[in-house]
Amino acid sequence: MYTQALDSPAPEARPGSSGGQAALERRFEERIERDEKIEPKDWMPDAYRQTLIRQISQHAHSEIVGMLPEGNWITRAPSLRRKAVLIAKVQDEGGHGMYLYSAAETLGIARAELLEQLLDGRAKYSSIFNYPTLTWADVGAIGWLVDGAAIMNQIPICRCSYGPYARAMVRICKEESFHQRQGFEIMLALARGTGEQRAMAQDALNRWWWPSIMMFGPSDATSTHTAQSMRWRIKRFTNDELRQKFIDVTVPQAEFLGLKIPDPALRRDEISQHYLTGPIDWSEFKAVLQGNGPCNHERLQARRTAHEAGRWVREAAAAYAAKHGGRGAQPRSAAHIASPRAEAPCHE
Repeated sequence: MYTQALDSPAPEARPGSSGGQAALERRFEERIERDEKIEPKDWMPDAYRQTLIRQISQHAHSEIVGMLPEGNWITRAPSLRRKAVLIAKVQDEGGHGMYLYSAAETLGIARAELLEQLLDGRAKYSSIFNYPTLTWADVGAIGWLVDGAAIMNQIPICRCSYGPYARAMVRICKEESFHQRQGFEIMLALARGTGEQRAMAQDALNRWWWPSIMMFGPSDATSTHTAQSMRWRIKRFTNDELRQKFIDVTVPQAEFLGLKIPDPALRRDEISQHYLTGPIDWSEFKAVLQGNGPCNHERLQARRTAHEAGRWVREAAAAYAAKHGGRGAQPRSAAHIASPRAEAPCHE
C-alpha cells in the first residue's frame, strides 16, 4: 500500500512552492528532532533514502541467507519436536526477509533490483552467515548468540525514524525473541547432557562467540555510517554500545550454562560494571565481508541456484496476473524464496 503514488512529490516539494531545497531540508531535520516518523510519501533527502535502502536491503538479505545454515539441519534434527521448531524458525526468517523487502520497496526501489544486487555480489549481508554449522550444537549457538545479537541490534530499530522499517521490526523482534529462547534451550539441554554433549556445546560457543560480537559492525572509531545514521535516528545506539550490551547480557548466561567464553582476557570491570573483552580480530571480519569467509561462495551459489529454480514460478505468476488484469511482471510471492535445503554442503 505504501508504493501507491510514490512518484508524486509531497506538496511542499512541488514546483513553485516557497522555501526551496533548503526549507525542505530544514523541515525534515525539524521532524527528526521532534521524533516524528518519516513516511514514504514525505519529502526526504536523497542521502537519507539511500542510507535506508542500503541498511534495509542488507537486513533483508541477511534474513534470507540466514535461512541456509539452519535449514541444512532440518532433516537431521534429533527429534520430531526439534524438527518442527526449526522448520518454524526458518519459515520465520523467510517472512522477515519479505517484510523488509516490502519496506525497502516503499523507498522506490524494486525488489527484483535488490535481489539482483544480492545475487551478483554487489550487496552485502551479515558476515555471520558465512560460517558453517558443523554440529547440532551450532543450531543452538545461532539461536542463543546470533539471534540474541540480532535482538539487541533490532529492538532500537522499532523506534527508527522511518515508519515502514520501524513497524516491520515490531513483529520481527517478537519472533526473534522466540528464536533466541529456542537456541538457549538447545544449549541448556546439551550443557546438562553427557560429557560429549557438553563438549559439543562448548565447541559451538568457541566458534561462534567472536563472529557474534563482530555482528554489530566495526568499532565506532572506524564505522563509516554510524554517525549520520544516529543523527537521522535510523540508529539509536552506536555499534560499540550495542556490542557492550550484548556482552554484558550474554556472559552471565554462559556462566549459567556452565560454559566458558573463549576469551582469556575477559574480565568484569567493577567501576564501569561492564565485562571487558580482549581485542577483536577485525582482519577476520573484513576478510569475510570481502568474500573470503568459510562459506561465502557456497551461500551465494545456493541463493543463485534457488532463484533460478524458482524462475518458472515467477513467470507463471506474472503471466496469470497479466491475464487477469493484475500488476504483472514482478509479483510479491513466495517464489522469491526457495527452500533452505537448496544449500550447498559447505562442509556441514
